[in-house]
Amino acid sequence: MAQSHSKWWHGSEDADLDYGFDSDDMNARFARPSSRSRRRTSTEEELGDRERQSREDEDCEEGFLKNMSSWLHRQAGSQTSQLATTAVLSGAAVASAIFGYQAYRRKEAVHDLKASIPGLDEAHPATKLTQYGAPDLGIPLSKEDERGAALARRAQQGDYDDDLILEQLARNRVFLKDEGLAKLRGSYIVVVGCGGVGSHAAASLARSGVSKIRLIDFDQVTLSSLNRHALATLADVGTPKVHCIRRRLEQIAPWVMFDCRNELFGKDVAEELLGPWTLTHEGEGRRPDYVLDCIDNITSKVDLLHYCHKNGLPVISSMGAGCKSDPTRVVVGDISTSTDDPLCRSTRRRLKMLGVNTGIPTVFSTERTAPGKASLLPLPEDEFSKGKVGELSVLPDFRVRILPVLGTMPAVFGYTLANHVICSVSGYPLDYNTSGKGREKMYDSILASLSGFLEKQVRQVGGEDPVGLRLPISKDDIQYLVEEVYRGKSVVTGLPNRLVLMPWTVPAQGFHMDLTWEKDGQKLFKLDPSDLVCMTKDEATRHEREVLRGEKSVEDLYDEVILNRVALRRREIEEWKRHNEGYFQVQ
Repeated sequence: MAQSHSKWWHGSEDADLDYGFDSDDMNARFARPSSRSRRRTSTEEELGDRERQSREDEDCEEGFLKNMSSWLHRQAGSQTSQLATTAVLSGAAVASAIFGYQAYRRKEAVHDLKASIPGLDEAHPATKLTQYGAPDLGIPLSKEDERGAALARRAQQGDYDDDLILEQLARNRVFLKDEGLAKLRGSYIVVVGCGGVGSHAAASLARSGVSKIRLIDFDQVTLSSLNRHALATLADVGTPKVHCIRRRLEQIAPWVMFDCRNELFGKDVAEELLGPWTLTHEGEGRRPDYVLDCIDNITSKVDLLHYCHKNGLPVISSMGAGCKSDPTRVVVGDISTSTDDPLCRSTRRRLKMLGVNTGIPTVFSTERTAPGKASLLPLPEDEFSKGKVGELSVLPDFRVRILPVLGTMPAVFGYTLANHVICSVSGYPLDYNTSGKGREKMYDSILASLSGFLEKQVRQVGGEDPVGLRLPISKDDIQYLVEEVYRGKSVVTGLPNRLVLMPWTVPAQGFHMDLTWEKDGQKLFKLDPSDLVCMTKDEATRHEREVLRGEKSVEDLYDEVILNRVALRRREIEEWKRHNEGYFQVQ
């Protein structure tokens, strides 16, 4: 009979003696073991459990390895497994070959590209780039440009006969007289924006005798620029506009000194770009005699005009030449009167937020859009699907869509700017009116109509004597309300003729005067401009009869579209008042 593997039968003799198995004494055999004996027995049991668990783990691991080996042996003999392994290895080999070939081709292409780049030497010097990636200096010159540049250097150093200059300027000299021409020749002019408008203005100034011109523009000549740029040629495509103008005009008027700044104008660099002349010792430290704003970006334009107005620099601004075709509609007027130009309207409203209401002459067109005329091209629908439309512009806040421009109109705007500057600097009298376009009488009429209406209401409804009644509304306020807020149209029907301003509802104090100052001889009617709406005279008559003197509310008389339109316009006035505290005399 086989021996049993039980540990009980093969225990140590000491253990048997400890439990009294071999003792003849009944008390000793069945007595409780001592505490020392119990501790030793417990420890031996724990050791036995650990050995048993370890042996079981080893048996389990050994069985797993045997099963895995058996499975691998079976799979190795399977035809399917052999085919799959062959396919994987073949694919890996082909992929490695393809990637290796591509890496080799890339390495060869890079090597060829590097080999094609000439080393830096006298024949191939390194040129400095601006922050926009355009060459700043060292632009290759043609032989004609080289001759012109050499002549310009001599002329600007004084090696040029003054009689030749006077002969070239003979017609201007006769027109402006010697004193006027001397002022023009000694002037320092800044042209900001050297595109279609700015290039024609700069060319006219240089041809007329201005000796110091600073050109500011960050952009480069493109193929699309050639339909309106005064001086650019195909050879200039890709070069900065400021250097293009300088090269061409140095061949026409070599004595003119050009300070070219290939930079984007902004309020952060305004002080530097519009600062004193620093290019030569002659005239060093001289402030600009005039600044020409030829920018087509609203943000930069507002920054420029605000800086000039704040620092007392004479400036004239060109408004939108895009989508215009009638040269007879181009006029010079104060910025506060240019109501038909969308670019001017946006610029004017932003300037008003900065406290600039008037005092800036502008060149703008009174031509309005009509069916069949050009307009701002819409952005294709597929561009919207690509993401944020604003990211399509060259720079932040620059327009994305294409603005149609007839090549002749920027020239008209540019020459009008230059004409104004030439006459102003030389002291030649200007006969055109820069303060209005014939709408002054309309504003006077609207103010008189409003005063007459309120006097009638004070007399008939309030029962007070309105003689000497004064309103806290000026003609400038009337202009702002009519042109800026209500866009020169009736808020009810959109008609632009026979306009008046009328209270939208009965004022809070009714039609009673403020008699606080009556004993001092002053009668006042408190009136908030946000309470006034623009209507035609016929609409105002009905509004007075039904709402102001009748029992109807505005909700009873007008539909929701008109009510929302009025609410929107009134919110614009309130926001304007918050940004321009004190603009209106009544708060």
